[in-house]
This record gives sequence, structure tokens and C-alpha cells, in this order.
Amino acid sequence: MIDVPLSALEVAMVQSGTRAVDTLRDTTAFAQGLDRLDYHRIWYAEHHHSPAIGAFPPVVLIAHAAASTSTIRLGSGGVLAPNHAPLTLAEQFGTLAALHPDRIDLGVGRGPGTFDDATARALRRGAGPTTDAEYHDDVAAILSFLVDDVALGPLPEPWLLASSTAGAALAAELGLPIAVAHHIRPQNTQAVLERYRADFTPSRWCEQPRVLLCVETVCAETEEEAAWHIGPMSVVKAGLLKGMSEIPFPTPEEAAAHPFTEQERQALAGFRAQQAIGTPESVVGRLAQLAGETGADELMLTTPVYDLRHRLRSYELIRQHCEATATR
Repeated sequence: MIDVPLSALEVAMVQSGTRAVDTLRDTTAFAQGLDRLDYHRIWYAEHHHSPAIGAFPPVVLIAHAAASTSTIRLGSGGVLAPNHAPLTLAEQFGTLAALHPDRIDLGVGRGPGTFDDATARALRRGAGPTTDAEYHDDVAAILSFLVDDVALGPLPEPWLLASSTAGAALAAELGLPIAVAHHIRPQNTQAVLERYRADFTPSRWCEQPRVLLCVETVCAETEEEAAWHIGPMSVVKAGLLKGMSEIPFPTPEEAAAHPFTEQERQALAGFRAQQAIGTPESVVGRLAQLAGETGADELMLTTPVYDLRHRLRSYELIRQHCEATATR
């Protein structure tokens, strides 16, 4: 049984054979579907210059989803501090929080959101990669501007995204809740949590450590169906293992015909074993296990499935199984 809130990360994959505008339509339907299923929140990730992920600003997606849903929280997972002026982020999310009180989150991350160096430089107006000190100052400035300069009423809820102990240390120092990218670097999760909890300093934002764990999750009626649906993401991950960043998001049929090497198969199997992929019983059991092992206060599910219907069905099956087990 899962006794923590369940949320979702929307990556806005642009599927093979579709257009970016189709992805935007699907993100709206996805938010409305999860609102009906009573999921806690949806976050939108910032990406640029990718053939597989739409370059849709999280703040725009949040605004549209907030106007299209009723109760679900909306936020960034995350906006990337090096790409934006701190005052601009504070103004944008402060305005969203005033328009949609107690529904807006400001999740902040560090990465450039792209594998393309020219795009990264363009986002930073020619500047190079941000340093640890610059990132610290940017996050601190965002929080300061939220409180002192642009507060219009209820504030957005700030979070810091992390997949390393450096990110954990910053979240602990600033007293922020932490969103741990278990779906990206599961091998770092335990060290991140240990550092965060050991160094945490209470703040106006958070009185005690608060952990959200993001898990790659695909749920289907059978194990075989779940494996079919995770196929396209496996192709993308295999490309990343080879250093190939420009990989379109294929159809399940294209993924089934993809010639994985034995080394890739082993690496992918090792990664999947640390996530939650399978039938409702196995997925919910695995999520409960992860929540127990990490002490997470919330689980955020990211479901890179090609078809919107099957993606929503994954979330529906999980919710149904959680409700069924809760009444036994």
C-alpha cells in the first residue's frame, strides 16, 4: 500500500510521426485526466533543441493547465536557473500563484536543458556553464525576489531538483524541499538523501526535510504490455548510452524492431529494475518499496509512453489498485 501522495512529471515527448502541436494538445488532455484521477500535482520539464522533447516553456504550460483544470497543483520540474534571470522567474511564478492560489510550484534545476552547446550558449546569452557559486546565488536570489519584490499574495511553493550530493547540499542549506531525480540517476539517490537530511537547515520554506522522489513508471494489464510500452524510451536511452543525444521518440513498433546490443540490454535491464514497470500489483508494490526505502514524502511518476491513451491508462491502473488495496 502506498501512503504518500502520487504526482506526475510531464516531459512532453514529441512522438515519431506527430507534430509539436499534437504534443501540446496531449499535455492539456493529460492534465485534465490526472485532475479527474485526483493526482496531487503535475510538473513540466524545461528542454531545448531536442527531436524527442518539445521546447515548451514550463511557465506557459503551467498557465494553460491551471486554466484547464480544477484542483491539481501545477509546477516546473524544473525551470533551469542558468537560463533565466532570477527576477523574471520570481515575477512569472509569483503572478501564477496570485492567479491560482495554493496550486503553483516553482521547481528549480541547474542543467542547461539541452545537449547542444550552441543552444546552451544562446540560452545564456553567450555565457559558459554556470558555476556552483553562480547557481547558489541564482537560487537564493529567486527566493529573495519572491518574498521581497514580487509577492502578490500566496507564494508559489519552491523546490530544488537534485541528482547529486551538490544539489542536495544546496537544498539543505537553503531549507528547501528536494525533488530527487531517481528516474535519471538512481545510483545517486541514497547519497543524495543522506546528504540532504544530514545537512538540512529549517527555513521559512520548510521546517524539516521534505523529499519528493521521481520514478520512471509504466503500468499495464500485463508485464508484456508494459514492456511493449517502455520500448520507445529504451531506444532513446540506448542512444544516450552511445553518446547520441539527437534521438527521436519512436513508435512501439519501431522500438520493437530496434537492434539492441547485449551490453545495452543489460544496462537497460539494470536501470528498469530500479524503477517501477509492470502490472498494477508489481508497480504499486515497487512504488511502496521505494517510498519505504527512501522515506519519500511524495512519489512523482514519469511515464514515457508513446500513446496518450496508454499513458493515462497507466496512471488510472495505479490509482485503481491503490484504492482497491486500501479498502481490503
